[in-house]
Parts: sequence; structure tokens; C-alpha cells
Amino acid sequence: MNHRERIMAALHHESGKVPIDFGSTHATGMHVSCVEALRDHYGLDKHPVKVHEPYQMLGEIEDDLAEAMGTDISGFQGPKTIFGFKNENWKKFRTLWGQDVLVSEHFNTTTDEKGDILLYPQGDTSAPPSARMPVSGYFFDTIIRQEAFDEDNLNPEDNLEEFGLISDEDLAYYVANVERLEKLGRPIITYVGSTSLGSVTAVTGPSLKHPKGIRDIEEWYISNLTRQDYLHQIFSQQCEIALENLKRLHEVIENKIDILFVCGSDFGTQTSTFFSTETFETLYAPYYKQINQWIHENTLWKTFKHSCGSVVSLLPLFIDSGFDIINPVQCSAAGMDPKTLKAHYGDHLVFWGGGVNTQKTLPYQTPEDVRVEVLERCEIFSENGGYVFNAIHNVQAKTPLANIVAMINAAKEFNGEI
Repeated sequence: MNHRERIMAALHHESGKVPIDFGSTHATGMHVSCVEALRDHYGLDKHPVKVHEPYQMLGEIEDDLAEAMGTDISGFQGPKTIFGFKNENWKKFRTLWGQDVLVSEHFNTTTDEKGDILLYPQGDTSAPPSARMPVSGYFFDTIIRQEAFDEDNLNPEDNLEEFGLISDEDLAYYVANVERLEKLGRPIITYVGSTSLGSVTAVTGPSLKHPKGIRDIEEWYISNLTRQDYLHQIFSQQCEIALENLKRLHEVIENKIDILFVCGSDFGTQTSTFFSTETFETLYAPYYKQINQWIHENTLWKTFKHSCGSVVSLLPLFIDSGFDIINPVQCSAAGMDPKTLKAHYGDHLVFWGGGVNTQKTLPYQTPEDVRVEVLERCEIFSENGGYVFNAIHNVQAKTPLANIVAMINAAKEFNGEI
């Protein structure tokens, strides 16, 4: 089976070799330090790695590395990063851990008195910084810039400032990237930001110079209970924007992509969900149903739902909302036992991830421990198809190279390729 055949078989719940994904999305990638280490391991051309997703400092996995790892799918992000600037005119940047990388020319930083690195919305250092990388850190944390608001006069437009209709320039960006990736012969996944409702990463407004509305994460989760009318107004308008963007995007790329990363909102913690199933069903589901229904009625795209944590109670509602794929399948969270998930939901959801625990096994245990866990997860999730291998979320900085290689090799071993 070639790359496309593997992915399409998995998406249609057909048995076959387990397809592998490393780097196609901002939730299935690797820290830039890990990407450099893997390039060295495989003896690939030495050059600074591009940071294509600066928030998590994810490294671009170029085609030579993708082939070496056995990756079966290609992907690209939207026209701008989460900080509202384009990845263009790359420049060198020395990280706090001493790695030389490439970043966008708009990746503009300052250093505070503690040695922390501050990053700015739209690359504008005259605005308040929207993210911080601690001096001992490897990625950025959002800086909450919640302005005072009048509880009785909240304006939903304030929480919609970052969402807008896709411009002709942005459409050209999508077309160019699809044409570039089509040549590689792999299926393609991409992302349209306006379809993700309630993502706390976006809610904080890292791309905005002076975000207004509800922008504090804690305040946002409180709003899920106490300001539902306000959130309905936001989601209703955002959904209208999303549907128009989907229409515009499909007009220019048609079915040349295979999967749309619809939603990256995290609804789960290690032990439960951030809100009740009733809240999801009444507040979120009506709009996700509209988005997924439009996609399924007008395209051949499959829809991708990302949510960390214990979301087992929400899986039936994700299915009812029209999602085809669930990621990252955090098996370490409460109730997320692989066998149970596969038995109850394997006929309706494609599990994308879940391949190895990135909180404990991958960073802290032995290569053999990694191998055993990967083989076990592949055995469980691949039964009757419906599985794409990836770690549980992105591979983090300081993960031992030997363990990363053991993960990759174990997936290949399961497929009888090593």
C-alpha cells in the first residue's frame, strides 16, 4: 500500500498497514530540537530547522525526514501563525537552549530582566507582548491581557476580532500549498482557524495587539456556565464566518485535500471534562453540527477533532456532531482505556494518536518500554482499521533521541517493515 492507500483505508475503517503521521498538524508534530536530532540520526542534510509553529516551537519536518520516518500524510497550517504573522523571509534565531533555528522575519522578541523571551502579536514590539518563554523553557506560554469589561454590556464582536473571511491572498496561499504537497503523493490535511469554537489558545488573543472581551482562560471557562447567552452570540457569528470560509476554500481547492482540522479546542483535563456533557450538547454541538454537515454534504473531506484529556463522556457527542477523527487520544487520562475506546467507538471514530504516552513512557522510560507500548497500542487500535499512528500530542523537548527512534521503529515493526 502506498501513502494514500494507507491513510484512506484507515479513514474508511478498512484493515491494512497502520499509517503514520509525524508533523502534519500542530498537534502531531515534534519540538524543533527533536527534529534536528532526528535529522542528525538519519544522516540528513545539516541546516537550521524552521520553526513553523512558534507557540509550541514545532520544527518543520521536511520531506527527506518524513520519508525516513515513514510518514504517510502531509499537512500545512493556515496563512498566519497563532501570533498573527506570516512565516516568511526566514532568519536565524539562537534559542535559550543554544540551538540555531530559522524563524519568520516577523518573529520579533525582547528579553526581560529575568532572561525570559517575550514574543509580540503580529511581530509588533510596540504592542504589549502576548507570549513568554521562561529562561528555562522550550516553548511559549500565553500572557493573559484581560482588559476590564462591563458585565452588563459585553459585546460579542470583541471576541470575534480575530476571525474574518478568507481573503483572495489567503486563498492563493492554500492553493499554492496544495499544489506543492500534491506532488509528494500523500493525502493532505489543513486548517481553517474560524472553525474552532471556544479554543482557549485562541480565546486569549495572542494575535491581537489589544484584545477585548473575555480573554482570561479562567473567565472563559466560567462563561461556559454563567454567560452562555453571550457565547451563543459569539459562536453563532463565528459559525457564519466559518461556513462562508469553507465555501470559499472549497471553491478553489475542491477535494484536493482529504482532511480538515476543524477543532483544536481542549475540552478535557486529566480526570474529567471542563464542563458537562449538557453544556457541550447545548452550547457547542449545534454549531459544530452545522460546520461538519456542510463539509460532509459539499466535500469529500474528513473532519478532525482534537481534544486533550479525559473526553470519553464527550465521544458520543463528537460522533453525533459529525466528527470523523479524534486526536490525540490521551490514553493516560481517566476513562481513556484503549481497549474500551476501540470497543465502544471504533466503528464511528478514527483514532489518530494514542501511540505512546508522551508524559511518562516516551520521555522517561527505556527504548524497550517505548517499543512494547507502541506495539500494544497499534495492536488494539488497528483492529478492523480506523487508526493512524502518532504519539499522544507533540513530541516534547528533551525527549531522548533513542526513545523517539524506538517509537518510529516500533510502528514500522508492527507493519512488518523493519
